[in-house]
Amino acid sequence: MRPTLYRVADVMTRDVMTLTEENDLGLTDAIFGYANFRHLPVVRAGRLVGLVTQRDLLRCMAQHGLAPAKTLRAGDVMTRGLHTVTATTPLREATHLFSIHKIGCLPVVGPDGTLEGIVTEADLARFTTQLLNDFDELALVVNRPPVHRRRRPTGETKQVR
Repeated sequence: MRPTLYRVADVMTRDVMTLTEENDLGLTDAIFGYANFRHLPVVRAGRLVGLVTQRDLLRCMAQHGLAPAKTLRAGDVMTRGLHTVTATTPLREATHLFSIHKIGCLPVVGPDGTLEGIVTEADLARFTTQLLNDFDELALVVNRPPVHRRRRPTGETKQVR
């Protein structure tokens, strides 16, 4: 296994807004609209039990209509059996999970299933932008032309006083 410098803890969002299974989809819709979120973890006693995505909500509204969908609960439409990571998971492994499973977020859980945070595509994009900026700065330093000192013309000597 290759050594890693970065872990999920370096990019995850720790302060996560959550739902309970009993929250109605009207609240979910309001949170998605107001907070500009696309994923809301569903917890029971602090432990992750599912995830409601903006896509889940839209699918529900397409099937049931706007008014009936708002009477449904988060537990009725949430996705279960999620891919999760821990805060110590190497970031390389987390990005691989995003890629192979074509998912938009990974909940971050503790050993007991307690929700500790979330990593989203937006978190990874911010981190990638930071890395690219760092690489650009490094490239400028590494590729900077050497500083040349003015050479004295042949025959010119430095006088010592």
